[in-house]
Amino acid sequence: MSRDIQLKERWELLVQKLSAQFADGDPLELDAIIYLVGVQELGQIHKKYKKDEKLNLMHIAICRLLEPYGYYEFDYFDEDGWPHYTIKEELPSLKAGEQTVLMKEAIVGYFIEKEYID
Repeated sequence: MSRDIQLKERWELLVQKLSAQFADGDPLELDAIIYLVGVQELGQIHKKYKKDEKLNLMHIAICRLLEPYGYYEFDYFDEDGWPHYTIKEELPSLKAGEQTVLMKEAIVGYFIEKEYID
């Protein structure tokens, strides 16, 4: 099976599972899944977040998701428990579609690592 087909199938399975668990079956979009990864990584699941905190959660998620690709490296947790990352390598210039594929691949890898999907 080609890598693209496998990614597409795993992505669809992941969206289906997460949507059933967090959105009453309404399909979650990429940004919503990135946000969920940020909440998971912060570990403060039952908290209401302000708009700026939601953006910070998405930043945490992107750093964590792209860490295995060598773009970011975990640095430390601050006094409030928020993880901080340092940039190891600048992200290459990617077209919107290429960015989406990279993020989907990173998200699928993250949820495989967490044993949420196979």
